[in-house]
Amino acid sequence: MECVRTIGLKKVYDRGRMPVEALRGVDLTVERGEFLALVGPSGSGKTTLLNLIGGLDRPTEGKVFIEGRDITLLSGSELAELRLRRIGFVFQEYNLIPVLTALENVEYVMLLQGVKERERRERALAILKEVGLEGLEDRRPMELSGGQQQRVAVARAIVANPAIVLADEPTANLDSKTGGALLDLMRRLNEEKGVTFIFSTHDPMVMERAKRVVRLKDGRIVE
Repeated sequence: MECVRTIGLKKVYDRGRMPVEALRGVDLTVERGEFLALVGPSGSGKTTLLNLIGGLDRPTEGKVFIEGRDITLLSGSELAELRLRRIGFVFQEYNLIPVLTALENVEYVMLLQGVKERERRERALAILKEVGLEGLEDRRPMELSGGQQQRVAVARAIVANPAIVLADEPTANLDSKTGGALLDLMRRLNEEKGVTFIFSTHDPMVMERAKRVVRLKDGRIVE
């Protein structure tokens, strides 16, 4: 069953007299449970494509379907609800809330979803243990290493059981050992929980572990 489909996806950024075509008609289908890497040089459109799939930006032309639903027709509040319920995000810069502990950062999405406090706490503690952060629950982001912060970000992305996780250069700020361990963790979550992962990356480690690699160049899929 398909999880994501894009049809004729185009995105043009208005930069004054020189508009920039970030995507030039992208057709992509991602099946449920895939572990897929979007690769290509800087400026090829990888991050733009992730942002459009995640409803963080809107296409200039074309359609984006998530689980069969055309998200280009949704209002801003409907997109926010979709992101909250069905999509997890892992960003290159972690995007953790600095004043919250690791546990509170992981609980935050469930808090927005209205999950009761006891269940929130239990699920957050369980997922932090699963990503190897047992005993570090009360530390704030600045008290954690880069790899630990990224593990918190992954835990936050998957704790609410999303259909899809979008990861933008998730290993870019990590050393090879930490990055490899994080990728192995995400691959295990993909295989055990059936979560669909889509990465944008330059990292050969991600490409090696991906079940499918899609190459972009100049805003188009070339392979």
